[in-house]
Amino acid sequence: MSNIKLPENLVKSMQELTPCVVATVDENKPYSTFISWLIAIDEQTLRMAVSSDAKTTTNIKKNPNVSIEVFDKDIAMSISGVANIIQDEIPTLPFPVSVIEIKVENVYDNLFPGGTITGKIPFTHTGNIEQAEELDRMVLEALKI
Repeated sequence: MSNIKLPENLVKSMQELTPCVVATVDENKPYSTFISWLIAIDEQTLRMAVSSDAKTTTNIKKNPNVSIEVFDKDIAMSISGVANIIQDEIPTLPFPVSVIEIKVENVYDNLFPGGTITGKIPFTHTGNIEQAEELDRMVLEALKI
């Protein structure tokens, strides 16, 4: 087991929806996307949920190496590790969403001198807000099992 650990303030920040950028490998080229269904299980394990048919999920099946960029107040971290699909679909959801677990291998602090981040990546749901919030609740519940 690796002795690389996520900082305590980052683990604490990642207990609920964590907007982030996830990079995977697509035919030896980087592919990145924005997601919000990401949490820290502990100092060495992350879990995220991604549509089962998303390019990110397909890429992980072919090459499990991932990098995740997380931003929060005074935090700009690059986390790399190995991803594993631990659940093909969350049965309680109305469409197929996979649960992916990442074992942390490296953590890099990307804050530069003289600058800081003032908070998480801001985003808001559009459309049916209640339905989106219920979906978020169901996914977070599945990730924390």
